[in-house]
Amino acid sequence: MSNPYGEALGATLIDRTVRERIVIVGVTLPGSDDEDTDESLDELELLIDTAGADVVARMVQRRDAPDHTWYIGKGKAEELKQLCLAVDADTVVFDNELSPGQQYQLEKLLGRTAIDRTAVILDIFAQNAHTLEGKAQVELALLRYRLPRLRRGTDRKLAQQRGGVGARFGGGETKIEVDRRRIMRRVTKLERDLRELAETRELQRKQRSRSGLANVAIVGYTNAGKSTLLNHLTDAGVLAEDRLFATLDPTTRRLSLPGGEPVLLTDTVGFVRNLPHGLVEAFKGTLEVAARADHLVHVVDASAHDPEGQIQAVRAVLREIDAADVPELLVVNKLDLAPDAAKEIVAEHEDAVAVSAVTGEGIDDFLRALADRLRSVSALVDLVVPYDRGDVLAAVHREGEVVASAEEADGWHLRARLSSASAGRLAEFVVEAVR
Repeated sequence: MSNPYGEALGATLIDRTVRERIVIVGVTLPGSDDEDTDESLDELELLIDTAGADVVARMVQRRDAPDHTWYIGKGKAEELKQLCLAVDADTVVFDNELSPGQQYQLEKLLGRTAIDRTAVILDIFAQNAHTLEGKAQVELALLRYRLPRLRRGTDRKLAQQRGGVGARFGGGETKIEVDRRRIMRRVTKLERDLRELAETRELQRKQRSRSGLANVAIVGYTNAGKSTLLNHLTDAGVLAEDRLFATLDPTTRRLSLPGGEPVLLTDTVGFVRNLPHGLVEAFKGTLEVAARADHLVHVVDASAHDPEGQIQAVRAVLREIDAADVPELLVVNKLDLAPDAAKEIVAEHEDAVAVSAVTGEGIDDFLRALADRLRSVSALVDLVVPYDRGDVLAAVHREGEVVASAEEADGWHLRARLSSASAGRLAEFVVEAVR
C-alpha cells in the first residue's frame, strides 16, 4: 500500500546523504547555570548523532536575555562565523529555540544553515515514524515548523526540500504565497486524517475498556529502556536500540501479573527535555494513552548523567498532556550498568523499584509492586454466577483475580478482585462489594 505521507517525510531538515559537520551553540540564561548548559549540549550532541550528523565544535555564552536579532548578539555571531570557517561546518544548531527572524538573520551572517533543537528532534521523528498515524503526526509538526520560516530565496536549508510541501522557495512574494497556501492545504488534510485516525483509536480503546482490563502505560525519558522492558515482559518484539527515539508508535500487549490478573501494557514514545510544544500537540493523540491509563510505569535510566533531571522532564510533559494525576510507579532501569546509582534513586523515591530489563534482575519485585498498586484501586466483590453462564465465570477469571470460590445450589459463589469497569459490567451478578 502506498504511503500518502511519505513524500514530505523524505524531506527532513538535516541532509542524511552525507555526515554533516555541525557546530552547536548553547546560551546560559537567568535561572540556569553553565553546568545545565553543558548537560543540555551533551544531550543535543546525542540527538545530532541520532539524526545522522557529527558535532565538530561547540560554543557557549552567558546572557541576561536573548538578542532579538541573532540570539547570541552580533559580536558572538561574528565569532561563531569564524569558528564555522575554521572547522568547515555545514550547519549550526542552537540548543535554544530560534525565532524565524533570528534564524533568517543568522543564516545571512553565517553563510550556512542555522537550525535549533526543535528542528533536530523533528528530523529524528521523521526518520523513525513508521505507522500512518506516526508519519502524519510528524509531517504535521514539520509543516507547522516550516510555515513561519518561508522566506524569499534566502533559506538555503528549506530551499533544498522536496516533496510537495512548499519545496523550492524563491521567486518572489507570489511564489511564497503559493507555497504557503499549499502547506496550509496539506496541514488541513493532515489534521482531518489525524482526527479520523483518533476516532478509530477511540473505538479500539472502548473495546479494550469493555474487556475490564486495567491499562498500564510505560512512560519515561527517551532511551531509558521502555521498549526493552515491554519486550522482556511480553515478548512484544518492539524495536529496542541504544539510541534516542528508537520507537515512536505505541505498542499494547497483554501481561499477567503474579496474582494471575491480566493487564494491558502499552509502550509510549520517549520524552526529552524541552520537547517541542508543536510536537507534543501533533502527538497528543498518541500521548493520550498515558493520560487515560489506570497506572503509569515511569522508567528511569540509572546510568544517565542526570536521572533526576530526566524524571522532572518526563513529569513536565505528563503535566502538559493532562496525565500528571495518573498514579505512577517509578522503575529504575539498567541496574546491571549502574547498581549504586539505581539504589540511590530508589532510596530517594518512595515505593520505587530497581530492575534490569536486559538481565531480568528485579523484574519479579516490579511485577509484585505493580500488582499491589493495581489491587489498591480495585475492589473485592461477591458474585453469584448461574451454572448456565460459563461465559460470565470465564470473564471473571479473565478480567480479575478470583480469591475464593464455592459451588452452591444456585450457582458459583465467587469472591473476586475486579476493576470498577468490570464490576459495573457484571453488576447483575454482583451480590455485595466487600469492604
